[in-house]
Amino acid sequence: MSTSNAVADGTTQTLRAAIAGEVFVPGDLGYNQARQAWNLAVDERPAVVVEAETAADVTRAVRFARAQGMRIAPQGTGHGAPPLEPLDGAMLLRTSRMRGVRIDPAARTARAEAGAQWQDVTVPAAEHGLAALAGSSPDVGVTGYTLGGGLGWLARRYGLAANSVTAAELVTADGRLLRADAGHEPDLFWAVRGGGGSVGVVTALEMLLYPVRELYAGVLFFPIQRAAEVLHAWRAWTSTAPDEVTSIGRIMRFPPVPGVPEPLRGRAFALVEAAYLGGQDAGADVIRPLRQLGPQLDTFAMIPAPALGRLHMDPPQPVPGQGDGALLADFPAAAIDALLAAAGPDAGTQLASVEVRHLGGALARPVPAGGAQPSIDASYLLYAGGLAPTPEAVTVVRGQAQAVKDALASWHASYDYYNFEETPAAAGAVLPPASYRRLQQIKASYDPDQVIISAHPVWPARVRT
Repeated sequence: MSTSNAVADGTTQTLRAAIAGEVFVPGDLGYNQARQAWNLAVDERPAVVVEAETAADVTRAVRFARAQGMRIAPQGTGHGAPPLEPLDGAMLLRTSRMRGVRIDPAARTARAEAGAQWQDVTVPAAEHGLAALAGSSPDVGVTGYTLGGGLGWLARRYGLAANSVTAAELVTADGRLLRADAGHEPDLFWAVRGGGGSVGVVTALEMLLYPVRELYAGVLFFPIQRAAEVLHAWRAWTSTAPDEVTSIGRIMRFPPVPGVPEPLRGRAFALVEAAYLGGQDAGADVIRPLRQLGPQLDTFAMIPAPALGRLHMDPPQPVPGQGDGALLADFPAAAIDALLAAAGPDAGTQLASVEVRHLGGALARPVPAGGAQPSIDASYLLYAGGLAPTPEAVTVVRGQAQAVKDALASWHASYDYYNFEETPAAAGAVLPPASYRRLQQIKASYDPDQVIISAHPVWPARVRT
């Protein structure tokens, strides 16, 4: 494969003439914007950026790249860009213009093109009293989130978003546009459901929707000085929480910037975030043990399903950041104490958020005929991150996130979660071993030359002779 970062002008013009979207190479006006991932700390410098508008554009771009000996990095919003290898000499194939969504209320399904964001799905689905297994932020891309598993606010009741996918349309490394579902291309269908984006360039996903019109959800805010009390109480509460509730225990330091609401600006809190699939009275009963701790601020209320996208308070626009995560087999008292020593009220840290998500429920039960992540063999998920607007901040925040992860090493599960592993790692580190071995076989069949660049690479299985 080519490693040069220069594409001949005549060759570029041929590509431009072949597609409805746009093509950018270094030096072009618009190249820097086209190559920018959502995380502004990521500095991707591909040889060419293609902004596709249709599946036909994707097909032609892939065929062009193959003819030029270039590798291809598919990308929608770029939320999953931090662990990518350098893109020197490669094509960055952006699908962000492909945002078409179709809701079928009778079948309770949605079809989302590869560039769709979750808000493109959740809002029209809600008009029919339906909800998708969306992420914690409305502007996260549907495709990247789902290919990596998809862990959202309905997860303990309905499982990973990947296992609610009913079909995928994708362009393989040899330039074929295929449909993968239960009756067609079974290996590809299995691989895209949680195995990442290593087997092709997805152009659309079809997925199940669920009958959720509204739910009881909110955040309990406590002064950060009470973090030990709050996290220990939350951990005890999770041991009896029903599958209908998904929750997060969190330490959060809000920056002193105008975009943060005044009551939170520049302050630090211990939080409990939760979403309960049920009515207000039943939900209030479920969270009562935590509410009895006396929060400083309590936002729990009945909300429409699309409002879940604001519950986690993710930044509403691209920001530079660093972070990393790990699956935890357990989160006992000793683990809480270790986390607090690294990131609690007395820790000098630049981490904006350190959170632990409660897993279990449907996530722990293998889905019959599920995909590459049929279940999650862990009870909790750790993630730590912060803003990193300068190279110096990148180094500091990355080191502090790693320190939190290392502090809880004794409780790590046997593998990590695909979407929250933000340091470079092979897919074998973020998938069950059996899934990775099967994925290697599929990679060998569909992309033996490693044309597709994915966040967590899969090395094709060697053919034995």
